[in-house]
Amino acid sequence: MLATLVLVVAAYLVGSISFAVVVSKVFNLPDPHDYGSGNPGATNVLRTGNRTAALVTLLGDGLKGFAAVLAATMLAPATGAADWTVPAVAIAVLVGHCWPVFHGFAGGKGVATGAGIVFALNWPLGLTLTIVWLVMAYGFRISSLAGLTTAVLMPLGMFWVAGNTLVSWAMVPIAAILVWRHKANIQQLMAGNERSIGR
Repeated sequence: MLATLVLVVAAYLVGSISFAVVVSKVFNLPDPHDYGSGNPGATNVLRTGNRTAALVTLLGDGLKGFAAVLAATMLAPATGAADWTVPAVAIAVLVGHCWPVFHGFAGGKGVATGAGIVFALNWPLGLTLTIVWLVMAYGFRISSLAGLTTAVLMPLGMFWVAGNTLVSWAMVPIAAILVWRHKANIQQLMAGNERSIGR
């Protein structure tokens, strides 16, 4: 039980590292909370016009989800952690990203971190969802719509490839968090005034 607790807390702390904030400081860009959508994520960083910073933010947020889940997958059996450790870690790293202790609990919406989680659990599904995101993002030029679409498909895809497992069920609250974090975007989409990518 101690090993599970340590891995879950570590995952939350890793998730709490906001790459949008860190990268913006490195590139001498304004705090992502202070412009655009106010969301500390790659799409908002892209609004500065710095594509490199946006790409680094995207990769960083994705890699932390991937690394946390992969580490738990490798360490849990060796440390005698509970069977539900990996699903709990997957949820914890996303919660850390969305409500980071290092940044006043004002985090991002979790799409990139969610993608990293799925890649660590099942890379073919992760690749499929990434393609879906890209098609939606470039087709409609609306990041939130692409994120919401992949969020809804995420648990369905995991149940398809992994069956009725704890990992599959963990995707349900993860998808719910992703949708919840996009609640303002949903309202803007319904009103027809959602921001487009790069605007």
